[in-house]
Amino acid sequence: MNSGLKNLHAYPFERLTKLLEDTSVNPDKSAISLAIGEPKHPTPDFILDALKANLGDVANYPTTRGSIELREAIAKWLCQRFKLPLTSVSAEKNVLPVSGTREALFAIAQTLVNKDSGTPVIVLPNPFYQIYEGAALLAGAEPYYLNCTEDNDFIPDLSSVPEDIWQRCQLIYLCSPGNPTGAVVDLASVKELMALAEKYDFVIASDECYSEIYPYENQPPVGLLEYANQLGNSEFKRCLVFHSLSKRSNVPGLRSGFVAGDSALIEQFLRYRTYHGCAMPLHTQKASIAAWGDEMHVKHNRDQYREKFTQVCEILKPVLEVTPPPASFYLWPELPCSDTDFARNLYTSENVKVLPGSYLSRDSGGINPGRNRARIALVAAVEECTEAANRIKQFIQTTY
Repeated sequence: MNSGLKNLHAYPFERLTKLLEDTSVNPDKSAISLAIGEPKHPTPDFILDALKANLGDVANYPTTRGSIELREAIAKWLCQRFKLPLTSVSAEKNVLPVSGTREALFAIAQTLVNKDSGTPVIVLPNPFYQIYEGAALLAGAEPYYLNCTEDNDFIPDLSSVPEDIWQRCQLIYLCSPGNPTGAVVDLASVKELMALAEKYDFVIASDECYSEIYPYENQPPVGLLEYANQLGNSEFKRCLVFHSLSKRSNVPGLRSGFVAGDSALIEQFLRYRTYHGCAMPLHTQKASIAAWGDEMHVKHNRDQYREKFTQVCEILKPVLEVTPPPASFYLWPELPCSDTDFARNLYTSENVKVLPGSYLSRDSGGINPGRNRARIALVAAVEECTEAANRIKQFIQTTY
């Protein structure tokens, strides 16, 4: 067996299920879950229509590289969204469709990690999406947890990483906008990180699946490739970005996304994926082309999240310090008690599920950045989110 399997932690939602088992729930209140970041807005009809219209394509094997039409649609979207020169992103060399960012974020570590000269390191933000940690362990690398705390605006403090870690680092995961903090990495941090990547020869993998959920229409989050181009790295050396339609277009079950960036890395990732066997089905590709080509449904999506953040934050402000994040659909408040006690007692009293913050982070440098915080995913309908907020407010007022 892969020796890394024994080091894998239970997934956060598995831990939440165990935490809440054998608890009595108030039968007078309907169940509301704000624990899982699964979009609940309706999938746009035009995407479903494109999917249904091309179901006959299941009779054909798809290629790992994906159709040129899909790669061109992705390249066009990337250039328009991130202000890149149209000639800078080649559909042939810089783009590869993937079956959602989750599998690609895992697979990139298996592609890049080289164990020939000792134990490699993969640096990841703390708190983090647990796929990063699992990918590191199963690739035979040592995870290094880089704390993202409120003191640093939830941005990774690169200066805190010892040189011996950078010397063994082969890959660093970014998550911008962050899960669960919503923080967006800034130009100064990316400039520092790109200099470190060049000095120590490691790859930057930027998970940007929340990039299209943000509060101000004229202030979209800047992505890694956009920063790279601004800093003169027009060929995106050592840079890869991961995007998905799941949050952007409310199609988490479609399993459609892409990786883009350094053409040499894309070439090797394609080679790995040819054997990995994860080609996107042709009907999924057709639906994805339709989705990447439309922005109106994405703006409508943002409008709904904006309304939820406004209403929920107004309700919770008297009892929790909450403000809409720079991006994403999460709140990450500090709690008046243990995060696990809060989640369990809130569920028992109000039939509302939230995720304990410590389930998304690890003890590192003497602290756990998720301890006594909760991740609240505003994915349900406006009415359900506001109902949950009122219950949380009442629970805190009567309990603490």
